[in-house]
Amino acid sequence: MLNQNLGDVDIPDLIALDKHGNSILVGKIRGFPFKYPHKHIADDLWRMIENWQTSVRNKVEFAMFVDLEDILIFKWNGHKFSEIINFNTNEVFNHYDSSFGKKRIFSLYLTGLTEGWIRDLAYHWKSETPPKFKEIAEIGLLQLLEDGDTTTLSKGMPLNS
Repeated sequence: MLNQNLGDVDIPDLIALDKHGNSILVGKIRGFPFKYPHKHIADDLWRMIENWQTSVRNKVEFAMFVDLEDILIFKWNGHKFSEIINFNTNEVFNHYDSSFGKKRIFSLYLTGLTEGWIRDLAYHWKSETPPKFKEIAEIGLLQLLEDGDTTTLSKGMPLNS
């Protein structure tokens, strides 16, 4: 459960859950290009989960940062998040919205596209081979996402142990 007394601690915009409802990935999503060194993004992602219950925090193996240019995926190595993969946002989300990159995109819509992509990876609602399927499988995330779900703050975002 999130520590509600930490007003300055950032909360995730999205959480991916495995098929048992365990939190396996946290995500921050920004509807604008965010020029920020990737090391600092990893530090911010860790601060986002460091105050959760240990039983929850220890199950989160991946973190994702999404903006209009990049999708960065980080893996927890036991001490910190390290960047392991970087995708072009347009390459992924153009599959779900062919006008992506040609119109103004807001954070809420980008969050919806990110959820759609993760759910497509989890149970192939749109395509047999979603964008970056092979790469997500190679880092071990696909196996955790299979038959899972996503949740956002607007849905109450439970952090199950």
